[in-house]
Amino acid sequence: MTSMSPDDREILRLAVPAFAALVAEPLFLLADYAIVGRLGTEALGALSVAGTILATMVNLCVFLAYGTTAAVARRIGAGARREAVQGGMDGLWLAAALGLAVVVVCWPLAPWLVGLVGAEPGIVDDAVTYLRVSLLGAPGMLLVLAGTGVLRGLQDTLTPLVVSVGGFALNAALNAWFVLGLDWGLAGSASGTAAAQTLMAVTYLVMVVRGARREGASLRPDVSGIKASGLAGIAILIRTLCLRVVLVVATVMAARMGTAQVAAHGIMFQIWTLLAYALDAIAIAGQAIIGRQLGAGALTAARRATWRMTLWGIGSGVVLGLALLAAGPLVPALFDADPSVTAALASIIWIAAVQQPPAGVVFVLDGVLIGAGDQRYLAWAAVATTIAFLPFALMASSLAGLWLAIGVWMAARLITLGTRAYGSKWLVTGPRVPRSRAL
Repeated sequence: MTSMSPDDREILRLAVPAFAALVAEPLFLLADYAIVGRLGTEALGALSVAGTILATMVNLCVFLAYGTTAAVARRIGAGARREAVQGGMDGLWLAAALGLAVVVVCWPLAPWLVGLVGAEPGIVDDAVTYLRVSLLGAPGMLLVLAGTGVLRGLQDTLTPLVVSVGGFALNAALNAWFVLGLDWGLAGSASGTAAAQTLMAVTYLVMVVRGARREGASLRPDVSGIKASGLAGIAILIRTLCLRVVLVVATVMAARMGTAQVAAHGIMFQIWTLLAYALDAIAIAGQAIIGRQLGAGALTAARRATWRMTLWGIGSGVVLGLALLAAGPLVPALFDADPSVTAALASIIWIAAVQQPPAGVVFVLDGVLIGAGDQRYLAWAAVATTIAFLPFALMASSLAGLWLAIGVWMAARLITLGTRAYGSKWLVTGPRVPRSRAL
């Protein structure tokens, strides 16, 4: 990267607030754990189990943000602002419907879901309580995803940052009040989370509804629009499920290798996830920029922006990889790791560091193709790369071998996404996201 071009400035304008919003969530979640930790080890265990279930449900519904971003951005590029806001309303109605469905289905199944995670008998009741109270905030959680997608599609990543920081700060404050002040216990923590998510959702609803009225868009549910949003989300759901399979299989294989290995894997995965947030910020910028440019029919600009974002991805990956190598000797002390865990970490830090530059490209191209509405290809590519990963992971006899298998998965993603981006089948113009693509 030689100079700061207009493309670079636009990428940074969208990516920097997106990165800050992505990092805000895990930081404030740590505050939740610190508050609940005062209730004892069993409360922390219950929070971990119920939180895992909630996080899985939310992650599977991330298509509400990604699909809405692509749909809204395309219409903005085409100059159809009223249709763009209308598409955002469709996404919000779909999120509301799915949120209510999650409550209705998961409330009676809460004990079974907690058991499925493998909770110990002593924490089952608390985990079920936390999950059921938190489920009241599920519609809000999904509306937040869709609302975030609407604003990103409108080329605004700063407002989601403000809402995220404000919402998560409120969450921490309510949890402290309910748990420590009112002595509501674990249910208080869940109540604070549900209340904060609901208020964040209301904030997004107010902004989108105001925009709809200003542009003359209908506030009523459009069945055809909601259906289109749902169908577009199926492909992203398949992609997300494949990602979860890779992560779960890796954890299971690490657990079979021993306590030190799974502990080191857990630490390294948390670090890897934090680095992924930085790279994913560029991908979010890619969703908004590419969607808008293809909506405007600007194929040359879309190609140029893709190349610039790829360079940003490579550069960011190199910097993060070098930073990880430099921080490697300090990591075990940060987590108070014993010698066996330290040795296991030492065997994989360099592998994770080497993965960062290709990961930078993978994240960027993933965002570019999502912004282009190329979800069908992404779904098939996710299936193929997961199949490529599984044999290497299942044959791994050491933690280093397992992380090399993750490297194979990343290389497979680089090949499938790079090949697609190099071609032209994803460059489909127009105000609406294409419903199908030739592979």
